[in-house]
Amino acid sequence: MSEPVVYIQNLNLKYKSKIVLKDLNWSINRGDNWLLNGISGSGKTSLAKIIAGLQNAPGDIAINFDSNSKHPAQVLYVESWYQFKNVEGVANFYYQQRYTSLQVKETLTVEADLKLFGKENNLDFAEAEKIINALGYSAQRNTQLIELSSGEHKKLQLIKALWLKPQLLIIDQPYTGLDVNSRKSLNQLLDEIVADGVNLILICNDSELPAAINRFALLENGKITEVSSLQELQSETNQTLREMPDFLKVSPDYSSDSIVNMVNINISYGEKQVLKNINWEVNKGERWLLQGHNGSGKSTLLSLVNGDHPQAYANELYLFGNRRGSGESIWDIKQRIGLISPELHWYFDTSSTVWQTVASGLYDNFGLKLELPYSKAKQVDDLVNYFGLTDIKNETLSTLPLGKQRLVLLARTIIKNPELLILDEPCQGLDQQQTKYFNQLVDELCSNGMTLIYVGHYESALPNTLEKRILLDKGHVKIIEDINIFAEDA
Repeated sequence: MSEPVVYIQNLNLKYKSKIVLKDLNWSINRGDNWLLNGISGSGKTSLAKIIAGLQNAPGDIAINFDSNSKHPAQVLYVESWYQFKNVEGVANFYYQQRYTSLQVKETLTVEADLKLFGKENNLDFAEAEKIINALGYSAQRNTQLIELSSGEHKKLQLIKALWLKPQLLIIDQPYTGLDVNSRKSLNQLLDEIVADGVNLILICNDSELPAAINRFALLENGKITEVSSLQELQSETNQTLREMPDFLKVSPDYSSDSIVNMVNINISYGEKQVLKNINWEVNKGERWLLQGHNGSGKSTLLSLVNGDHPQAYANELYLFGNRRGSGESIWDIKQRIGLISPELHWYFDTSSTVWQTVASGLYDNFGLKLELPYSKAKQVDDLVNYFGLTDIKNETLSTLPLGKQRLVLLARTIIKNPELLILDEPCQGLDQQQTKYFNQLVDELCSNGMTLIYVGHYESALPNTLEKRILLDKGHVKIIEDINIFAEDA
């Protein structure tokens, strides 16, 4: 019998006093392609990084590459999180910078980044072309990295991984930010590289998987347990909502019946037109679902609504009853909005504690270090408790697993009881139970008359409160409709 590709014995890992992995044993044989599942914070990402040699931990681990394989003797770990650098090798960007044309030139284009990757790994660019086309990514080739949405960044990571074809490929949250068609195309591409001799581990909670996935593992209480089917991993535990804080039970203090009014909006970057003749009106208390394929213009549309896009002044755009450019500041707008998005999470200061992060939503900064008056501090305490974060309120965001970080930022989003709540893919990084819990929370929050714009690709992972839908396609409004039953085309 041949040696396993990965052999792990008595692996242990601790973060401070918390035991993450305890005497973990796992063997991955050639031809075995695993789905690794577990609740947020169970240690899945840490285990993947240990296997890939990116993190150390006590225990025995052996990687046995096949000397006869045509594929690189390498374990490639594709993170759920993407960090790019500018042309000088600097990774620090501020949130609004992605919409500033002068700063855009500081990052590589997608094609330049891919060619650099190909050169570093001795790869034929013709092979990348096939993957680019299969994932519908051709339109992004000349786009600067800083302009990409979270789904477009994810595709770039995946293109590199599929192009490299290492002997062992581990992908953390492979479907994050991807539209329905892209998920299907990705599964076909993964099946192809597995048939070509690549071993695969996927870390996710999704049910639509590549046909090549033939083993299923649950990471729980520090140990790996193999189960026989995907269904065994999807046991559901209902989480009871706590009592909503009193300040969220009342309707937001609306300044206008009109929240958003776009009249023939056009947005371009050089010769590339991203939004084309957009007409859209959102009135107070309405609850919208915003959908569209990756690259359809959703992120740009939202950047106009939340005040971040400088081209708003060159268009006829009204927010909260006032035309942009009529004298209000960006902070006047942000005070009325609660926002969570993958892009905001990228640029957030994770050195703040959970409590400070939630409190920072009161003043729209990225990490509050000031003392609050008693009434405001109690408001933060009540919300931290409502989200079940009290036991970790003094921990820094950077020490938390991604799913917990997202829950903290979600709490920050609603601290003001805003007139407009913008939730852009809010459940990225959350497991199924957390996703269900959060969407129940959104339903309850919106019962007070809060206005909502919600971006989500998965029809099965949406709040029930949604009542209207706008669908973008290549920068155009394709559909505006009331929500009943709609085709899964987003």
